Amino acid sequence: MASVREWVGARATIGTVFFAAVLSVAIGILNISSPVTGGVLAPYIPEAVRITAGFTGTLTGFLLLASVFGLRRRYRAAWYSTAVLLPVTAAQGLVQSPERAAPLVGLSLISLALLLFNHRAFNRDLDLTATQLSALLAIAGAQTYATAGAWALREQFNGIETLFDAFYFGVVTGSTVGYGDIYPRTAIARLFGISALLITVATFAVALGVLLTPAIEARLTKALGRMTESQLDILENHVLVLGYGELTEPILEELGDRARVVIVTPDESRAKRLTDRGYDVVTDDPSDEEALQRTRVDAARSVVVATNNDAEDALAILTARQLNPDVHIVAAATQRENERKLRRAGANTVISPAALGGHFLAESAVGGSGLETIEERLLDEQPADPPVDETVETTGAGAADDTDDTDDTDDTDDTNRS
Repeated sequence: MASVREWVGARATIGTVFFAAVLSVAIGILNISSPVTGGVLAPYIPEAVRITAGFTGTLTGFLLLASVFGLRRRYRAAWYSTAVLLPVTAAQGLVQSPERAAPLVGLSLISLALLLFNHRAFNRDLDLTATQLSALLAIAGAQTYATAGAWALREQFNGIETLFDAFYFGVVTGSTVGYGDIYPRTAIARLFGISALLITVATFAVALGVLLTPAIEARLTKALGRMTESQLDILENHVLVLGYGELTEPILEELGDRARVVIVTPDESRAKRLTDRGYDVVTDDPSDEEALQRTRVDAARSVVVATNNDAEDALAILTARQLNPDVHIVAAATQRENERKLRRAGANTVISPAALGGHFLAESAVGGSGLETIEERLLDEQPADPPVDETVETTGAGAADDTDDTDDTDDTDDTNRS
């Protein structure tokens, strides 16, 4: 069954679309060097359409390659663009030479069938920032200005006879190619040409920087195991994990998809591994104020501190409490005698996994029953949201001392009763 899924799954879909794109580019280049003879629909298709379909296959192929990049990231927008481009590719093949385009038509239809079959696999939204959307709109607006202006002043230009000629003028002007086949003949047309040149070139330069910079930045930061600044800016209601150790791993597994987790660790190799597993990671000192400010501790839902070093954990708790007095902080104490110190540092909840596990094992060793059931019930319970107002000993050192002494007494009484 697994082998069948591999043949018709999402990876197979991406692979067939990729080969269809490459084949479309290759056939388009071949048709440029030698004219097409026409396919099965040649008697019904005008010659100009056949010739156009011959070389535009290269453009369609490159657009498909761009869609393949989106499919690899499981973007829904890439699925839609591919679903549109594949029928266009197949239609181009039908009006081209049958001996050249038959494999392309067949592969396009197979890819389209696989794409429709695996539509649920491509369900991620393409999130564009307001800056990126503005850049795309700026490009469209600049081209519209150049095209509309050239069409309105077509009588004062040499070579503009159709709307497509006006659009062509806008494209070559914005790309600074300037073939010289279309040029202004009057002073007004020249002034318009200058304005179109300035607007389109500036728009292309700025927009391409805006659109490409996040992709390059994301690639570099992922390689280094870091989050981008744009990702950090939109953090809100997240769980901030300060440091990483053996105690942290089961916490991450338990959180799963219940909350967005951001991990701060100074170990770059460990950060890279966590990033590869899909976690959001910032490579920095978890007790550094700037690091916590960058990871938006002020907007965090809660803070988790659970490494194997209680001293470093206490520093991280102090920093987090100082930057956000209201955030709920959960800590794990490696040594039980450090529980009070972590509470004094500002933790709302402190748990000693070693003490808790030792208590369960000791009770089981002397004949206690039902402990495994209690453990399973605890593991199956869904964690509740942290309370808004905690009557915990974080408001002052004196209150913390009194409460801690009481807690120790209660713990001793509970142990004696057990």
